[in-house]
Amino acid sequence: MSLLTLRGRGVIGGVAEGEALVTRQTISGFGGINPQTGTITERRHELVGQSFAGKVLVFPGAKGSSGWASNFQAARLAGASPLAILFNVMTTKIALGAVVLRVPAVTDLDQDPTEVLKTGDWVRVNGDTGVVELLRRG
Repeated sequence: MSLLTLRGRGVIGGVAEGEALVTRQTISGFGGINPQTGTITERRHELVGQSFAGKVLVFPGAKGSSGWASNFQAARLAGASPLAILFNVMTTKIALGAVVLRVPAVTDLDQDPTEVLKTGDWVRVNGDTGVVELLRRG
C-alpha cells in the first residue's frame, strides 16, 4: 500500500522503484553534471556533489543549453543514469534528455513532486500509466 499516489502523464514507459533525489532547482545538462558519475557539478546548486546515479531524480526541469541529450546519453552509457525521472516543466531539452536516458519519465503530475517528495523517500514510477507511488518515507 502506498502512502501517497501522484498521477501525471507518462513520457517514457517502464517501471522503476528506488530512492528519490529531490531538488526544487532546475539542472543544467551541459556543465551542470558529470556524466561519468551522475554527480551535480553546478557550484550554486543545492545538490552539488550528490549523484543521481541509481536514484529517482525529481526536479522542476532542465535549464541551459541542449547538452541534456549528449550528457544524459553519456551518463546512461557510463552506468550513471537515474532509475527514473519526475519533472514539472516539459521542454525540448528535457524531452530529448528523457528519450536518450531510456528510463521511466513522468511529468504534469497532479501535485508538485518537488514539494511532496523528499530526498530519501522510496518511490515507484510507472511511465506507462503516469502513476507515481510514495512507498515509504526516507
